[in-house]
Amino acid sequence: MAVLTWDETGERVYETGVDHGVLYMPNESGIYEDGVAWNGLVNVTEAPSGAEANPQFADNIKYLNLFSAEEFGATIEAFTYPAAFNAFDGLGVPSPGVTVGQQARGVFGFSYRTKMGNDIAGEAYGYKLHLVYGAKASPSEKAYATISDSPEPITFSWEVTTTPVGVTGFAPTSIITIDSTQVDADALAALELLLYGDVAADPALPLPDAVIALFEGTITEVTPNAPTYNSGTDTLTIVATTGITYYNNGVEIATGATVVTEDPHVLAVPNPGYVLAPGADDDWVFDYVP
Repeated sequence: MAVLTWDETGERVYETGVDHGVLYMPNESGIYEDGVAWNGLVNVTEAPSGAEANPQFADNIKYLNLFSAEEFGATIEAFTYPAAFNAFDGLGVPSPGVTVGQQARGVFGFSYRTKMGNDIAGEAYGYKLHLVYGAKASPSEKAYATISDSPEPITFSWEVTTTPVGVTGFAPTSIITIDSTQVDADALAALELLLYGDVAADPALPLPDAVIALFEGTITEVTPNAPTYNSGTDTLTIVATTGITYYNNGVEIATGATVVTEDPHVLAVPNPGYVLAPGADDDWVFDYVP
């Protein structure tokens, strides 16, 4: 039988740091796309709540414990934030540089990376990717202070609540965490290609089913067929691709020919079990000619 030991070489693991923040904006179909870098992250504090015991008594004894639903929340603290976050911070932008407060707050996706270290490799040991879905930011204080002989930059902070999204075979969730020291390196690289984008594809946050399929080895790489546009007849033609759903201006569009009345903006979104092949294009914009 094995004997327990503590603090073996290479097993003194710790977590530290936060970086690689990305804000994702959902389209009308709930697909998280158009990721933008979030610079200046200071802290991301995960704050789950709920799962509180509600004891039930019968027969003069504690009969059972019922637990309330668990919710995921977080606090994001940063020196700055991307301009695209205005729409999720209750700010309207009637013109560049002008914001109007107390507007509706949208739902966004968010990802960030935290480092892992150990006693041998230090902080090069690995990292974790944290993927957050269905997030909404509450109003927060902004404290502007005078510059003194000990100046400090202002930090902004947002309390974030979430609404879970569906996961096949599991309860709905708002958070998925990927440990680089335990998952397949090729699958991790494919996920990071999706999250951070490349020269052909915009950054996007895949939904949980697609993330899970990627690491289960049940995912298929696919290159979407490019749509075509005939400006003479205003006809947009979508060529079917197995594993791909096409959207035009945020609305799902069927394969075949469709007459359009505005600039077509086509996005190819992989279905669960599929992922874009490296370098595959997934975004096309055409000029509508009336």
